[in-house]
Amino acid sequence: MEKNNRKGWLYLLPAAVFLGFFLVYPLIDVFIYSFEEGYNFASQTYFGVGTYNYSYVLHDPYFLQALKNTFILVIITVPVSTGIALLISVGLSSIQKLRDLYQTVYFLPYVTNTLAVGLVFMILFKQTPYTDGLANFVLSWFGAGPVDFIGGPYWAKMFVLCFYTVWVVMPFKILILTGALASVDQTYYNAAKVDGTSKLRIFTKITLPMISPTLFYLIITGFIGAFKAYSDAVALFGTDLNSAEMNTIVGYIYDMLYGNSGGYPSYASAAAILLFTIVLTITCINLLVSRKHVHY
Repeated sequence: MEKNNRKGWLYLLPAAVFLGFFLVYPLIDVFIYSFEEGYNFASQTYFGVGTYNYSYVLHDPYFLQALKNTFILVIITVPVSTGIALLISVGLSSIQKLRDLYQTVYFLPYVTNTLAVGLVFMILFKQTPYTDGLANFVLSWFGAGPVDFIGGPYWAKMFVLCFYTVWVVMPFKILILTGALASVDQTYYNAAKVDGTSKLRIFTKITLPMISPTLFYLIITGFIGAFKAYSDAVALFGTDLNSAEMNTIVGYIYDMLYGNSGGYPSYASAAAILLFTIVLTITCINLLVSRKHVHY
């Protein structure tokens, strides 16, 4: 038995070394940097150790704006994209003919380059000297005035960012949920139909409990993905996200390292640790909630 255990650990050794070198070590390194005040990357020196970096970041208006944007993005896009994906998946599951074709069509946005999709959205929403954009053209049908969705008011820009994020992440969720719905044992549905159970009750009492592990997986990964959002905002509003008031936490970290305000790895490390703490806390809360609502 001990020989088998040693053999098993030996098989796991390459993966453990890989994870330790590329995941655990960088996390520890960033945690140390976050307490080194005035760290200079070139000379590898700093003038003190303390919590000043965290205090600076938490009082930085750019970080607070990025924190606000990220939370709005998470709160809106995760439930909306999951709910719409579930409805579309249920509809696809009820279609026998051309179902594979529809699944492919819905999955296409997921394999399309993020910046390319962002350019398409800019064409749809951005005002130019020649056109107000397709979105404003549609609004004109209802008597609404043109809105500058890319360079205008905050709520308009946030709407475009949320819309874009939902559009990008929804295909993957549709694919996963369609597979989960196909794996549900048809015996449960047949028994419910014999008893004359309504479709709504079948959906809430059979379908949702049976696919709850998949839903939970999508919610967890959706939260983590939304907190890491950055390229979506860049694709729509350019690289100067602070001026557009549309920066995210990851964007703030990047700016502190390489952007216009770059050269502050200690501040970037502190922001990264704060992001890690937020994501870890929300993940733990979701795990606690899943004990009552997820059926394995």
